[in-house]
Amino acid sequence: MPTAVVVLPSTTYRAADFVRAAEGLGVDLIVVSEQPPPFDMGDRYLQVDCADEAKAASAIVRLGDQTAIDGVVAADDSGVLVAALAATELGLRSNPPRAAAATRDKAEQRRLMADAEIAQPRFAVLEPGADGESTASAVGYPLVVKPLDRSAGQGVVRVDRPEDLASIVERVRRIAGNNATLLLEEYMSGVEVALEGVVRDGDLVTLAIFDKPDAGEGPFFPETLLITPSRIGEAAQAEVERVAAAALRSIGISHGPVHVEMKVEGATARVIEIAARSIGGLCSKSLNFGLMGTTLETLILRNAIGQDKPELHREEIASGVLMIPIPHRGTFVEIRGLEQVRAVEHISAIDMTTTSGSLLEPPPEGDRYLGFIFARAKTPALVETALRSAMEIMEVVIE
Repeated sequence: MPTAVVVLPSTTYRAADFVRAAEGLGVDLIVVSEQPPPFDMGDRYLQVDCADEAKAASAIVRLGDQTAIDGVVAADDSGVLVAALAATELGLRSNPPRAAAATRDKAEQRRLMADAEIAQPRFAVLEPGADGESTASAVGYPLVVKPLDRSAGQGVVRVDRPEDLASIVERVRRIAGNNATLLLEEYMSGVEVALEGVVRDGDLVTLAIFDKPDAGEGPFFPETLLITPSRIGEAAQAEVERVAAAALRSIGISHGPVHVEMKVEGATARVIEIAARSIGGLCSKSLNFGLMGTTLETLILRNAIGQDKPELHREEIASGVLMIPIPHRGTFVEIRGLEQVRAVEHISAIDMTTTSGSLLEPPPEGDRYLGFIFARAKTPALVETALRSAMEIMEVVIE
């Protein structure tokens, strides 16, 4: 029986999904995370501190001295460097640690892609103590301020006027750390999409392209709707795949799951950012592959242990997910109307991930969602209609 190690963040919703995928594959799964998952893993659990990447990777390598490990994969940003360091030391297929580290540093991503002439926004790095106005002048307005290592829209704020820059930089630094280096980049117009894929020995295999119809123009950028298949047209999708593959090569990504966010305008596709992990939260539940409904976690584990099935393609039906946004700061009480939402045609599932009494903050300070609502239908338009109906019916109660 092959053995796979999955590095999970302490806040993940996905531990159970990976466990089920491993059981279906007949894979012995070892979970590595900062806190135990909400179910007993027995001796198949290893507690580490993902913030100390070298120490966490060494713990996995020592585990490999006792148990033959066939693959190591990260389920979230916080584990990508841990997984790469451990897999490299164990002699397994993985991303080079330098490439994995670049996906955790948006400024380094930008530099590597610029060297390879990948289509992306103009950018400048704002170091602590540097003059913001002169740094921003290299980018121009409108621009976006963002931390180097956050996701889910946390700390990402649009700036339209020079006189607003200093206060927004201060706000973002309160989120990312008072001495944090920040990225200033050109605000890109166009349609936002997300490419979900796996890389096999350096080659990108696209699993799905999601439309993000509510990406918005700022000033904050919470994610809400993801719908696939994309409706941007075949030529635009081909350009998205071409640019994404080139961007991954420029960073050195050679193996494992990838999530690439891009803006498309006309015949041009430009990279927003790259992550060396799969889609976040429970959004993976919107994807199934092959006739038997194989899950994304199953494909990720197959890729990790070298048992890929390239013949598996996304199912024909359209699907999508609504990440239930947090409307304002406060204590979560409940969401009213979920039973009515369940009755909406094409709504397929609801997964709540927040409990009553939780203190919540929306982006740019927050980085979580109340839960996830899924829809499946014959067309992407029907999926979008169902999810928008759910948004109208729900009432989020926050005190």
